[in-house]
Amino acid sequence: MATAYGTEPATRSHRLPPALRAPFEGRTWREFGYLMLSLPLSVVFFSLAVSFASAGVGLVVTFLGIPVLAGTLAMCRGFGTLERARARALLGLDVAEPASALPRKGGPMAWIGAMLKSGVSWRHLLYALIHMPWAVFAFSVALPFWLYGWGFATYPLWHWVFPVYLGVDGLQLYGDGTHNVYLDSPFELAVTCAFGLVLVLATPWIVRGLATVDRLLVTGLLGPSRLEGRVVELESDRGVVVDTAAADLRRIERDLHDGAQARLVALAMDLGLAKEKLHSDPQAAARMVDEAHGEVKTALQELRDLARGIHPAVLTDRGLDAALSSVASRCTVPVRVEVDLPARPVPAIEGIAYFTVSELLQNISKHARASQASVEVWRTRERLMLQVRDDGQGGVDTSAGSGLAGLAERLGAVDGLLVVDSPPGGPTVVTAELPWRDRTPRA
Repeated sequence: MATAYGTEPATRSHRLPPALRAPFEGRTWREFGYLMLSLPLSVVFFSLAVSFASAGVGLVVTFLGIPVLAGTLAMCRGFGTLERARARALLGLDVAEPASALPRKGGPMAWIGAMLKSGVSWRHLLYALIHMPWAVFAFSVALPFWLYGWGFATYPLWHWVFPVYLGVDGLQLYGDGTHNVYLDSPFELAVTCAFGLVLVLATPWIVRGLATVDRLLVTGLLGPSRLEGRVVELESDRGVVVDTAAADLRRIERDLHDGAQARLVALAMDLGLAKEKLHSDPQAAARMVDEAHGEVKTALQELRDLARGIHPAVLTDRGLDAALSSVASRCTVPVRVEVDLPARPVPAIEGIAYFTVSELLQNISKHARASQASVEVWRTRERLMLQVRDDGQGGVDTSAGSGLAGLAERLGAVDGLLVVDSPPGGPTVVTAELPWRDRTPRA
Protein backbone atom coordinates (compact mmCIF):
# COMPACT_ATOMS: atom_id res chain seq x y z
CA MET A 1 0.00 0.00 0.00
CA ALA A 2 1.41 3.38 -1.00
CA THR A 3 2.19 5.89 1.73
CA ALA A 4 4.02 9.16 2.01
CA TYR A 5 7.78 8.56 1.49
CA GLY A 6 7.31 4.86 0.80
CA THR A 7 5.21 1.77 1.32
CA GLU A 8 3.64 0.28 4.41
CA PRO A 9 4.87 -3.10 5.60
CA ALA A 10 2.46 -5.92 4.95
CA THR A 11 0.13 -6.48 7.88
CA ARG A 12 -0.08 -9.93 9.45
CA SER A 13 -3.11 -11.88 8.30
CA HIS A 14 -5.42 -13.60 10.78
CA ARG A 15 -7.50 -16.68 10.24
CA LEU A 16 -10.30 -15.52 12.53
CA PRO A 17 -12.48 -12.62 11.36
CA PRO A 18 -12.34 -9.42 13.46
CA ALA A 19 -15.78 -10.05 14.98
CA LEU A 20 -14.58 -13.29 16.56
CA ARG A 21 -11.16 -11.96 17.59
CA ALA A 22 -12.44 -8.77 19.22
CA PRO A 23 -13.50 -10.24 22.62
CA PHE A 24 -10.01 -11.66 23.18
CA GLU A 25 -7.88 -8.82 21.82
CA GLY A 26 -5.76 -6.80 24.19
CA ARG A 27 -7.24 -3.59 22.80
CA THR A 28 -10.73 -4.58 23.97
CA TRP A 29 -9.58 -5.39 27.49
CA ARG A 30 -7.51 -2.20 27.75
CA GLU A 31 -10.40 -0.03 26.59
CA PHE A 32 -12.74 -1.79 29.02
CA GLY A 33 -10.25 -1.14 31.82
CA TYR A 34 -10.09 2.50 30.78
CA LEU A 35 -13.88 2.85 31.04
CA MET A 36 -13.92 1.16 34.44
CA LEU A 37 -11.20 3.45 35.81
CA SER A 38 -12.88 6.54 34.37
CA LEU A 39 -15.75 6.44 36.86
CA PRO A 40 -13.80 6.72 40.15
CA LEU A 41 -11.25 9.11 38.70
CA SER A 42 -13.86 11.36 37.11
CA VAL A 43 -15.81 11.52 40.38
CA VAL A 44 -12.67 12.70 42.18
CA PHE A 45 -11.84 15.22 39.44
CA PHE A 46 -15.40 16.52 39.30
CA SER A 47 -15.69 16.88 43.08
CA LEU A 48 -12.41 18.75 43.44
CA ALA A 49 -13.01 20.96 40.40
CA VAL A 50 -16.55 21.94 41.45
CA SER A 51 -15.55 22.53 45.07
CA PHE A 52 -12.54 24.74 44.39
CA ALA A 53 -14.11 26.54 41.42
CA SER A 54 -17.21 27.34 43.46
CA ALA A 55 -15.07 28.58 46.32
CA GLY A 56 -13.05 30.73 43.94
CA VAL A 57 -16.13 32.29 42.35
CA GLY A 58 -17.69 32.90 45.76
CA LEU A 59 -14.55 34.60 47.05
CA VAL A 60 -14.00 36.82 44.02
CA VAL A 61 -15.57 39.78 45.84
CA THR A 62 -12.83 39.54 48.48
CA PHE A 63 -10.06 39.23 45.87
CA LEU A 64 -9.10 35.90 47.40
CA GLY A 65 -11.09 34.06 44.76
CA ILE A 66 -8.71 34.98 41.93
CA PRO A 67 -5.73 32.97 43.23
CA VAL A 68 -8.12 30.17 44.22
CA LEU A 69 -9.44 30.06 40.63
CA ALA A 70 -5.89 30.10 39.27
CA GLY A 71 -4.97 27.25 41.59
CA THR A 72 -8.07 25.33 40.47
CA LEU A 73 -7.02 25.69 36.84
CA ALA A 74 -3.51 24.51 37.68
CA MET A 75 -4.99 21.52 39.50
CA CYS A 76 -7.12 20.69 36.46
CA ARG A 77 -4.02 20.82 34.25
CA GLY A 78 -2.55 18.20 36.57
CA PHE A 79 -5.68 16.10 36.03
CA GLY A 80 -5.10 16.48 32.31
CA THR A 81 -1.55 15.19 32.61
CA LEU A 82 -2.83 12.06 34.34
CA GLU A 83 -5.60 11.58 31.78
CA ARG A 84 -3.23 11.93 28.84
CA ALA A 85 -0.93 9.31 30.38
CA ARG A 86 -3.89 7.00 30.99
CA ALA A 87 -5.14 7.45 27.41
CA ARG A 88 -1.63 6.76 26.10
CA ALA A 89 -1.31 3.55 28.11
CA LEU A 90 -4.81 2.09 27.66
CA LEU A 91 -6.23 3.69 24.50
CA GLY A 92 -3.03 3.97 22.50
CA LEU A 93 -3.79 7.68 22.07
CA ASP A 94 -0.70 9.88 22.09
CA VAL A 95 -1.85 13.44 22.74
CA ALA A 96 0.85 16.07 22.87
CA GLU A 97 1.12 18.13 26.01
CA PRO A 98 -0.19 21.66 25.48
CA ALA A 99 2.04 24.66 25.94
CA SER A 100 2.77 25.67 29.52
CA ALA A 101 0.85 28.61 30.96
CA LEU A 102 3.73 29.63 33.22
CA PRO A 103 5.28 32.98 32.26
CA ARG A 104 9.02 33.18 31.74
CA LYS A 105 9.33 36.21 33.98
CA GLY A 106 7.33 37.72 36.79
CA GLY A 107 6.17 36.74 40.24
CA PRO A 108 2.99 35.15 41.59
CA MET A 109 0.70 37.78 40.04
CA ALA A 110 2.13 37.12 36.59
CA TRP A 111 1.55 33.39 37.12
CA ILE A 112 -2.06 33.97 38.23
CA GLY A 113 -2.74 36.22 35.25
CA ALA A 114 -1.22 33.78 32.78
CA MET A 115 -3.21 30.89 34.24
CA LEU A 116 -6.51 32.79 34.08
CA LYS A 117 -5.86 33.92 30.50
CA SER A 118 -4.91 30.44 29.30
CA GLY A 119 -7.63 28.90 27.18
CA VAL A 120 -5.98 25.49 27.59
CA SER A 121 -6.43 25.68 31.37
CA TRP A 122 -10.12 26.49 31.04
CA ARG A 123 -10.54 23.54 28.66
CA HIS A 124 -9.03 21.29 31.31
CA LEU A 125 -11.59 22.58 33.82
CA LEU A 126 -14.36 21.91 31.30
CA TYR A 127 -13.08 18.37 30.85
CA ALA A 128 -13.20 17.74 34.61
CA LEU A 129 -16.83 18.92 34.68
CA ILE A 130 -18.28 17.10 31.67
CA HIS A 131 -16.28 13.89 31.86
CA MET A 132 -17.96 12.69 35.04
CA PRO A 133 -21.52 12.31 33.64
CA TRP A 134 -20.11 10.67 30.53
CA ALA A 135 -18.00 8.30 32.63
CA VAL A 136 -21.10 7.32 34.63
CA PHE A 137 -22.99 6.56 31.42
CA ALA A 138 -20.09 4.61 29.87
CA PHE A 139 -19.58 2.61 33.06
CA SER A 140 -23.30 1.84 33.30
CA VAL A 141 -23.40 0.57 29.73
CA ALA A 142 -20.08 -1.27 29.44
CA LEU A 143 -20.11 -3.17 32.74
CA PRO A 144 -23.58 -4.83 32.39
CA PHE A 145 -22.88 -5.88 28.82
CA TRP A 146 -19.52 -7.29 29.87
CA LEU A 147 -20.80 -9.14 32.95
CA TYR A 148 -24.02 -10.47 31.43
CA GLY A 149 -22.26 -11.49 28.23
CA TRP A 150 -19.54 -13.55 29.86
CA GLY A 151 -21.93 -14.69 32.60
CA PHE A 152 -24.51 -16.10 30.19
CA ALA A 153 -21.83 -17.50 27.85
CA THR A 154 -20.26 -19.49 30.70
CA TYR A 155 -23.55 -20.28 32.49
CA PRO A 156 -23.41 -24.05 31.80
CA LEU A 157 -20.12 -24.14 33.74
CA TRP A 158 -21.35 -22.53 36.94
CA HIS A 159 -25.16 -22.89 37.09
CA TRP A 160 -24.73 -25.66 39.68
CA VAL A 161 -23.79 -23.08 42.32
CA PHE A 162 -27.45 -22.12 42.79
CA PRO A 163 -29.16 -23.83 45.75
CA VAL A 164 -31.35 -26.72 44.69
CA TYR A 165 -34.46 -28.04 46.44
CA LEU A 166 -37.31 -30.33 45.54
CA GLY A 167 -40.54 -28.58 44.78
CA VAL A 168 -43.99 -29.89 45.57
CA ASP A 169 -44.13 -31.66 42.23
CA GLY A 170 -40.68 -33.20 42.68
CA LEU A 171 -38.88 -30.90 40.18
CA GLN A 172 -35.43 -29.52 40.90
CA LEU A 173 -35.74 -25.76 41.30
CA TYR A 174 -32.95 -23.18 41.36
CA GLY A 175 -33.39 -20.20 43.59
CA ASP A 176 -34.72 -19.43 47.02
CA GLY A 177 -38.16 -20.92 46.56
CA THR A 178 -39.77 -17.53 45.96
CA HIS A 179 -38.38 -16.58 42.55
CA ASN A 180 -37.51 -19.83 40.83
CA VAL A 181 -35.48 -20.16 37.63
CA TYR A 182 -35.96 -23.23 35.46
CA LEU A 183 -32.71 -23.33 33.44
CA ASP A 184 -31.63 -26.89 33.99
CA SER A 185 -32.50 -28.58 30.72
CA PRO A 186 -29.89 -28.91 27.91
CA PHE A 187 -32.01 -26.75 25.61
CA GLU A 188 -32.32 -23.94 28.16
CA LEU A 189 -28.59 -24.08 28.90
CA ALA A 190 -27.80 -23.93 25.16
CA VAL A 191 -30.11 -20.93 24.60
CA THR A 192 -28.60 -19.09 27.57
CA CYS A 193 -25.09 -19.80 26.36
CA ALA A 194 -25.93 -18.69 22.79
CA PHE A 195 -27.45 -15.43 24.06
CA GLY A 196 -24.33 -14.84 26.13
CA LEU A 197 -22.11 -15.41 23.11
CA VAL A 198 -24.07 -12.79 21.18
CA LEU A 199 -23.50 -10.31 23.99
CA VAL A 200 -19.81 -11.27 24.19
CA LEU A 201 -19.37 -10.60 20.46
CA ALA A 202 -21.29 -7.32 20.61
CA THR A 203 -19.64 -5.94 23.76
CA PRO A 204 -16.20 -5.14 22.22
CA TRP A 205 -17.78 -2.90 19.61
CA ILE A 206 -19.88 -1.15 22.23
CA VAL A 207 -16.77 -0.66 24.34
CA ARG A 208 -14.86 0.69 21.36
CA GLY A 209 -17.66 3.10 20.54
CA LEU A 210 -17.66 4.41 24.11
CA ALA A 211 -13.86 4.65 24.11
CA THR A 212 -14.00 6.63 20.87
CA VAL A 213 -15.97 9.34 22.66
CA ASP A 214 -13.30 9.40 25.36
CA ARG A 215 -10.64 9.77 22.68
CA LEU A 216 -12.47 12.77 21.26
CA LEU A 217 -12.79 14.35 24.71
CA VAL A 218 -9.11 13.88 25.50
CA THR A 219 -7.96 15.08 22.09
CA GLY A 220 -10.32 18.06 21.95
CA LEU A 221 -10.03 19.32 25.51
CA LEU A 222 -6.69 18.12 26.87
CA GLY A 223 -4.46 18.49 23.81
CA PRO A 224 -2.96 21.55 22.17
CA SER A 225 -5.35 23.87 20.40
CA ARG A 226 -5.50 23.86 16.62
CA LEU A 227 -3.94 27.31 16.55
CA GLU A 228 -1.09 26.18 18.77
CA GLY A 229 -0.51 23.10 16.66
CA ARG A 230 -0.58 25.19 13.51
CA VAL A 231 1.99 27.59 14.97
CA VAL A 232 4.31 24.69 15.77
CA GLU A 233 3.83 23.29 12.27
CA LEU A 234 4.55 26.66 10.67
CA GLU A 235 7.67 27.10 12.79
CA SER A 236 8.89 23.70 11.61
CA ASP A 237 8.02 24.53 7.99
CA ARG A 238 9.83 27.85 8.30
CA GLY A 239 12.95 26.01 9.43
CA VAL A 240 12.71 23.69 6.43
CA VAL A 241 12.30 26.64 4.07
CA VAL A 242 15.26 28.47 5.59
CA ASP A 243 17.46 25.38 5.39
CA THR A 244 16.39 24.76 1.80
CA ALA A 245 17.10 28.35 0.79
CA ALA A 246 20.52 28.20 2.47
CA ALA A 247 21.32 24.94 0.65
CA ASP A 248 20.26 26.47 -2.67
CA LEU A 249 22.45 29.52 -2.06
CA ARG A 250 25.42 27.28 -1.27
CA ARG A 251 24.77 25.29 -4.44
CA ILE A 252 24.59 28.44 -6.57
CA GLU A 253 27.75 29.78 -4.95
CA ARG A 254 29.55 26.48 -5.58
CA ASP A 255 28.39 26.33 -9.20
CA LEU A 256 29.53 29.90 -9.83
CA HIS A 257 32.87 29.38 -8.14
CA ASP A 258 33.67 26.04 -9.75
CA GLY A 259 32.12 26.73 -13.13
CA ALA A 260 31.56 30.14 -14.68
CA GLN A 261 33.91 32.01 -12.34
CA ALA A 262 36.81 29.64 -13.04
CA ARG A 263 36.21 29.91 -16.79
CA LEU A 264 36.09 33.71 -16.65
CA VAL A 265 39.35 33.83 -14.68
CA ALA A 266 41.02 31.57 -17.28
CA LEU A 267 39.50 33.70 -20.04
CA ALA A 268 40.96 36.88 -18.54
CA MET A 269 44.41 35.28 -18.36
CA ASP A 270 44.18 34.07 -21.98
CA LEU A 271 43.15 37.51 -23.19
CA GLY A 272 46.02 39.05 -21.25
CA LEU A 273 48.51 36.72 -22.93
CA ALA A 274 46.94 37.43 -26.32
CA LYS A 275 47.33 41.16 -25.73
CA GLU A 276 51.02 40.73 -24.96
CA LYS A 277 51.58 38.69 -28.14
CA LEU A 278 49.47 40.93 -30.35
CA HIS A 279 52.52 42.78 -31.78
CA SER A 280 55.20 40.08 -31.49
CA ASP A 281 53.17 37.10 -32.76
CA PRO A 282 49.84 38.20 -34.29
CA GLN A 283 48.94 34.69 -35.45
CA ALA A 284 49.34 33.18 -31.97
CA ALA A 285 47.38 36.07 -30.51
CA ALA A 286 44.57 35.43 -33.03
CA ARG A 287 44.46 31.73 -32.06
CA MET A 288 44.30 32.66 -28.37
CA VAL A 289 41.49 35.13 -29.02
CA ASP A 290 39.64 32.44 -30.98
CA GLU A 291 40.01 30.01 -28.07
CA ALA A 292 38.87 32.72 -25.68
CA HIS A 293 35.79 33.23 -27.85
CA GLY A 294 34.92 29.54 -27.41
CA GLU A 295 35.43 29.83 -23.65
CA VAL A 296 33.05 32.80 -23.60
CA LYS A 297 30.37 30.71 -25.30
CA THR A 298 30.88 27.87 -22.82
CA ALA A 299 30.73 30.29 -19.87
CA LEU A 300 27.55 31.84 -21.22
CA GLN A 301 25.95 28.40 -21.59
CA GLU A 302 26.87 27.53 -18.00
CA LEU A 303 25.38 30.81 -16.81
CA ARG A 304 22.18 30.07 -18.75
CA ASP A 305 21.97 26.61 -17.18
CA LEU A 306 22.54 28.10 -13.77
CA ALA A 307 19.85 30.74 -14.34
CA ARG A 308 17.50 28.02 -15.57
CA GLY A 309 18.18 26.13 -12.35
CA ILE A 310 17.29 29.20 -10.29
CA HIS A 311 14.12 29.99 -12.18
CA PRO A 312 13.69 29.19 -15.87
CA ALA A 313 12.52 31.99 -18.10
CA VAL A 314 10.18 29.67 -20.00
CA LEU A 315 8.29 28.98 -16.77
CA THR A 316 7.74 32.68 -16.17
CA ASP A 317 6.77 33.42 -19.74
CA ARG A 318 4.73 30.37 -20.81
CA GLY A 319 3.82 28.39 -17.69
CA LEU A 320 4.12 24.80 -16.53
CA ASP A 321 3.17 23.11 -19.80
CA ALA A 322 6.04 24.60 -21.81
CA ALA A 323 8.51 24.44 -18.91
CA LEU A 324 7.85 20.77 -18.18
CA SER A 325 8.02 19.92 -21.87
CA SER A 326 11.45 21.56 -21.94
CA VAL A 327 12.59 19.51 -18.93
CA ALA A 328 11.18 16.32 -20.46
CA SER A 329 13.11 16.90 -23.68
CA ARG A 330 16.38 16.75 -21.71
CA CYS A 331 15.49 13.44 -20.02
CA THR A 332 17.36 10.34 -21.21
CA VAL A 333 14.10 8.41 -21.80
CA PRO A 334 11.01 9.42 -23.79
CA VAL A 335 8.61 11.35 -21.55
CA ARG A 336 4.96 12.07 -22.26
CA VAL A 337 3.80 15.35 -20.70
CA GLU A 338 0.13 16.14 -20.13
CA VAL A 339 -0.84 19.36 -18.35
CA ASP A 340 -4.53 20.09 -17.78
CA LEU A 341 -4.87 23.30 -15.78
CA PRO A 342 -7.68 25.86 -16.08
CA ALA A 343 -5.32 28.66 -15.08
CA ARG A 344 -1.82 29.26 -13.75
CA PRO A 345 -1.18 29.00 -10.00
CA VAL A 346 0.81 31.57 -8.07
CA PRO A 347 4.52 31.72 -9.02
CA ALA A 348 5.69 30.11 -5.76
CA ILE A 349 3.54 26.99 -6.24
CA GLU A 350 4.32 26.90 -9.94
CA GLY A 351 8.04 27.01 -9.22
CA ILE A 352 7.84 24.22 -6.63
CA ALA A 353 5.84 22.08 -9.06
CA TYR A 354 8.44 22.66 -11.78
CA PHE A 355 11.43 21.77 -9.63
CA THR A 356 9.61 18.73 -8.19
CA VAL A 357 9.04 17.28 -11.67
CA SER A 358 12.53 18.29 -12.74
CA GLU A 359 14.14 16.42 -9.82
CA LEU A 360 11.96 13.36 -10.36
CA LEU A 361 12.89 13.22 -14.04
CA GLN A 362 16.56 13.54 -13.12
CA ASN A 363 16.16 10.55 -10.80
CA ILE A 364 14.59 8.60 -13.66
CA SER A 365 17.51 9.47 -15.94
CA LYS A 366 20.12 8.45 -13.37
CA HIS A 367 18.65 5.50 -11.49
CA ALA A 368 15.38 4.11 -12.90
CA ARG A 369 16.65 2.15 -15.94
CA ALA A 370 13.31 2.92 -17.55
CA SER A 371 12.33 2.83 -21.20
CA GLN A 372 9.60 5.45 -20.94
CA ALA A 373 8.02 7.85 -18.47
CA SER A 374 5.06 10.18 -18.19
CA VAL A 375 4.21 13.40 -16.38
CA GLU A 376 0.63 14.40 -15.62
CA VAL A 377 -0.46 17.67 -14.01
CA TRP A 378 -4.02 18.56 -13.11
CA ARG A 379 -6.10 20.46 -10.61
CA THR A 380 -8.64 18.89 -8.26
CA ARG A 381 -10.62 21.25 -6.06
CA GLU A 382 -8.06 23.42 -4.27
CA ARG A 383 -5.05 21.16 -4.88
CA LEU A 384 -2.48 20.95 -7.66
CA MET A 385 -1.69 17.32 -8.46
CA LEU A 386 1.50 16.04 -10.09
CA GLN A 387 2.16 12.43 -11.06
CA VAL A 388 5.41 11.10 -12.52
CA ARG A 389 5.41 7.48 -13.67
CA ASP A 390 8.13 5.28 -15.13
CA ASP A 391 8.47 1.60 -16.06
CA GLY A 392 11.89 1.19 -14.45
CA GLN A 393 13.25 -1.26 -11.91
CA GLY A 394 11.39 0.21 -8.91
CA GLY A 395 12.50 -0.22 -5.30
CA VAL A 396 13.03 3.51 -4.83
CA ASP A 397 14.89 4.47 -1.64
CA THR A 398 12.67 6.72 0.49
CA SER A 399 14.65 6.54 3.72
CA ALA A 400 15.71 9.61 5.64
CA GLY A 401 18.54 11.41 3.91
CA SER A 402 17.55 10.33 0.41
CA GLY A 403 16.64 12.79 -2.31
CA LEU A 404 12.95 11.93 -2.16
CA ALA A 405 12.85 12.48 1.62
CA GLY A 406 14.33 15.94 1.11
CA LEU A 407 11.84 16.63 -1.65
CA ALA A 408 9.00 15.55 0.64
CA GLU A 409 10.22 18.01 3.28
CA ARG A 410 10.18 20.83 0.74
CA LEU A 411 6.62 20.00 -0.26
CA GLY A 412 5.59 19.69 3.39
CA ALA A 413 6.84 23.21 4.03
CA VAL A 414 3.99 24.53 1.84
CA ASP A 415 1.36 22.04 3.06
CA GLY A 416 2.16 19.66 0.23
CA LEU A 417 2.47 15.89 0.21
CA LEU A 418 4.62 13.35 -1.60
CA VAL A 419 3.43 9.75 -2.06
CA VAL A 420 5.74 7.10 -3.52
CA ASP A 421 4.58 3.74 -4.84
CA SER A 422 7.64 1.82 -6.03
CA PRO A 423 7.52 -1.97 -5.57
CA PRO A 424 10.64 -3.93 -6.54
CA GLY A 425 10.52 -4.56 -10.25
CA GLY A 426 8.48 -1.43 -10.90
CA PRO A 427 6.66 0.49 -12.06
CA THR A 428 7.33 3.58 -9.95
CA VAL A 429 4.57 6.15 -9.45
CA VAL A 430 5.32 9.34 -7.54
CA THR A 431 2.37 11.60 -6.77
CA ALA A 432 2.86 15.11 -5.42
CA GLU A 433 0.11 17.30 -4.05
CA LEU A 434 0.39 21.07 -3.58
CA PRO A 435 -2.09 23.70 -2.45
CA TRP A 436 -3.69 25.66 -5.27
CA ARG A 437 -3.73 29.41 -5.12
CA ASP A 438 -4.86 31.52 -8.04
CA ARG A 439 -2.71 34.28 -9.38
CA THR A 440 -3.72 37.82 -8.58
CA PRO A 441 -4.46 39.52 -11.89
CA ARG A 442 -2.17 42.40 -12.70
CA ALA A 443 -3.66 45.87 -12.59
